[in-house]
Amino acid sequence: MKETSEIEERLKRWRIVLGGAARDGTGVTLDGLDAEIDAALSTLYDADEKSKRGGFGASAPRVARWLGDVRKYFPTSVVKLLQKDAIERLDLKHLLKQPELLKAVEPDIHLVANILALKSAMPAATLETARGVVRTVVEAIEARLADRVKQAVLGALDRSTRNRRPRYSEIDWNRTIRANLKHYQPSYRTIVPEIRLGSGRTRRSMRDIVLCVDQSGSMANSVVYAGIMGAVLASLPAVSTRVVVFDTSVVDLTDEMSDPVELLFGVQLGGGTDIARALTYCEGVIARPAETILILISDLFEGGERLKMFEIAARLVSAGVQMICLLSLADDGAPCHDHAAASAFASLGIPVFACTPDLFPEMLAAAIARDDVSRWASDREITTARADVDRFDLPIE
Repeated sequence: MKETSEIEERLKRWRIVLGGAARDGTGVTLDGLDAEIDAALSTLYDADEKSKRGGFGASAPRVARWLGDVRKYFPTSVVKLLQKDAIERLDLKHLLKQPELLKAVEPDIHLVANILALKSAMPAATLETARGVVRTVVEAIEARLADRVKQAVLGALDRSTRNRRPRYSEIDWNRTIRANLKHYQPSYRTIVPEIRLGSGRTRRSMRDIVLCVDQSGSMANSVVYAGIMGAVLASLPAVSTRVVVFDTSVVDLTDEMSDPVELLFGVQLGGGTDIARALTYCEGVIARPAETILILISDLFEGGERLKMFEIAARLVSAGVQMICLLSLADDGAPCHDHAAASAFASLGIPVFACTPDLFPEMLAAAIARDDVSRWASDREITTARADVDRFDLPIE
């Protein structure tokens, strides 16, 4: 009996997965909770067949009820996936302009990206609700990553500025005493400091970081994460941070970094891509090339002057800028990108790879410590673009 019950349960699971069409071959009829779960999934994944009968249509109450159902039947991680599929498959973006629907949605990174794309068309009442949704997601991401970013950055700066021949005013006495405890002289009741440790001269900012972010529609999640990372970095006086977003125009959002939500609402997702123009702007605001880390976050599909893009990148690297290209800063892995452009950047000595938000603090720490970032990525089995200089007419000396 137990074996028969297990088989029936498995058949029910398969019936829900396959959707109940005659061809599913299970011969199972669902009832009770199983039927309710099947109906919720059918509303979404059988939408093409149901569209002839109306589907969701433009009914916000029906969508809100459906969202309530999936929250009841599935864990949060699955709810977020179903919401993402519903927005894409059923073209529900117009319904996100309604505050009552936004209140029913489970906040996540994909929802924030859709809100940012639609914000210019949202009425004032909905926009306030949308800001609350965005702030919820931003605060959750900050709680997860902010401390790791700060510790990684400050730790890398500390390692890169330690000094074993400090001036008297630069000595770190706590570290110096610990390092010389073995030289304690009992007769004199003191320590002979054979090693003196210091942190070098304190400066307002030890490194300059520029996040240059492609805000075309395909980079939506990366824009959200980059904006949050920029705001976290802006809270660290040891580094000077600038956030620049671009499509066919360039917008410097540095003045908005005190509030990541306001920074994100300064982004306008969509449009074309002019990487050459963005790099030209960044070149103009970089005052200390040898102390600057420029992180270009883009899939490298250039809509502007392609050769000029490479020329400016080569000039920046030649001037001493430490340049890194992230094909994405998101949890989705490497996106569709311009492989030829990625190889061209790699030929200029620029590491090119996709990075998850969880690995970003460690990657940035490696850059600050002037480690080989390409090797760092390789050690973590992250695929990097391969240089192929013979294929390109690049301005390489």
